[in-house]
Amino acid sequence: MPIIEVSSLSYPGIEVFSTLTEAQLRNRIEPDKGLFIAESPKVIRVALDAGYEPLALLCEQKHITGDAADIISRCGDVPVYTGGRELLATLTGYVLTRGVLCAMRRPVLRTVEDTCRDARRIVVIDGVVDTTNIGAIFRSAAALGMDAVLLTRNSCDPLNRRAVRVSMGSVFLIPWTWLDGTLSDLAR
Repeated sequence: MPIIEVSSLSYPGIEVFSTLTEAQLRNRIEPDKGLFIAESPKVIRVALDAGYEPLALLCEQKHITGDAADIISRCGDVPVYTGGRELLATLTGYVLTRGVLCAMRRPVLRTVEDTCRDARRIVVIDGVVDTTNIGAIFRSAAALGMDAVLLTRNSCDPLNRRAVRVSMGSVFLIPWTWLDGTLSDLAR
């Protein structure tokens, strides 16, 4: 695991944490190259436990031997970018909630059939565009023991950084996928 001290906002490799928008991270043109950002040690641990692939970490210096030490050891040779709290806040545009971000590869999207194959209780999310609400719905679905989540395309991305954080990693625990069209289209 290379630990790289970041001294400027233009350091090569940190653009995934600073200049790429959520839409650019998703990469709809080449979905197999899509990324997402997981925030906080707890959420990153849940993602790693669920088999998600880490690509890079951004971590406050004090967390390298603290809250993020076990995460860093689990991530193998991925680069760990670090710097002071103020520099990282300037870089990302916000103060890191728990001092650690992890860029991860998006999984291959499941089909509706695969997502629902063994599911008995399915949550359908139609037109929910607020990331906080998406995260809360996933967290509630996990707490209620739901088996799958289907989202209409006019809903917010569950792998949006804020949705992932609000869900406390529940988006990694429940199989989910996108429905094509809206519920009214499906009812026809």
